[in-house]
Amino acid sequence: MTEPRTLPPFASDNYAPAHPDVLAAVAAANDGYAVAYGDDPWTARLDLRVREVFGAGALAFPVLNGTGANVVSLTALSPRWGGVVVSDVAHVNTDENGAPERVGGLKLLACPSVDGRITPDDVARWAGQRDDVHRAHPAVLSLTQSTELGTVYPLEDLRALTHVAHDLGMAVHVDGSRLANAAAALGCSLRALTTDAGVDVVSLGAAKNGGMLGEAVLVLGPDDAPDAASARAREAASAAVPFLRKATMQLASKTRFVSAQLLALLGEPGTPGDGISAGSTSGPLWHRNAAHANAMAARLRAGLEALGGDAVQATRPTEANAVFATLPRAAADRLRAVSRFYDWADGESRDRVEVRLMCAWDTAPETVDAFVAAAADALAG
Repeated sequence: MTEPRTLPPFASDNYAPAHPDVLAAVAAANDGYAVAYGDDPWTARLDLRVREVFGAGALAFPVLNGTGANVVSLTALSPRWGGVVVSDVAHVNTDENGAPERVGGLKLLACPSVDGRITPDDVARWAGQRDDVHRAHPAVLSLTQSTELGTVYPLEDLRALTHVAHDLGMAVHVDGSRLANAAAALGCSLRALTTDAGVDVVSLGAAKNGGMLGEAVLVLGPDDAPDAASARAREAASAAVPFLRKATMQLASKTRFVSAQLLALLGEPGTPGDGISAGSTSGPLWHRNAAHANAMAARLRAGLEALGGDAVQATRPTEANAVFATLPRAAADRLRAVSRFYDWADGESRDRVEVRLMCAWDTAPETVDAFVAAAADALAG
């Protein structure tokens, strides 16, 4: 058995505990009996809240995990002969054990990315394949927000991507396991980042932002769609998701306990949720948690950069709650005795390594500062 580490981990926001308000909501939902499979008061209130936050026609389907949310969403949007255009580093492409292919029968069409982001030109390159029966038909564009490399699509870039996709007859899905972090970083509402940007279906994350277990598939309202084809895709997805959720083993019998968590994060119906600005730490729990995690990542990056010299070098923009940096392998190994984190890639030389450091809703400033101090000690040998 290894010696216990002295600092909390920076390995993943999935390592963090559930927020006390989420646990309290689950405990409150545990009072007595309720109809199973989503026909309960908590899920009914979640439906109302999702319509308030994302638009009057939006539908919410609680599921068990993020991979399941992605598989259900993409399968609902794509025909059997369809393909899904994704970033080469997207979670759905690299970290879901082929679930979209194995479970959904989909073909993923990976685009080379820069800092995790793809461009409208990347999407447009698939246009020539639309009518070729020898190739997968590009039917869906799936974007990760924030990306796997901790970057964020600005609103104007997101709108440009959805516009190109819809012009090509493609539906648009967003893997929003860290959608809250992206919205907090941009100082915008969840609706601005989804419905108003032309997104059709969202995998809405909770576990990485203070939830305990569960996410949701959101099908956005047809009346809010940018064109008739997008509206038809949303209507088809609305009909397909309930059946796919069951067929892919994502329908929880006691759905109320997932819905209660999402309500704790989004707020009960009638809760004010607009007026969010960049850097604000007020508002609904989803925003407070995400804004804090983002702020801690910015603090961590600044602390590491303040160490001076070339020993620690940031490798990606820090736009949400992730910090990527290279440092000597020997120093990384010494630092790992203090706090757990993941190696991400080889560094620019054999004796260096790129690491990923994730901050969470409960990461304390003192923990960040202690980690930076430990990094200084590790670099000193």
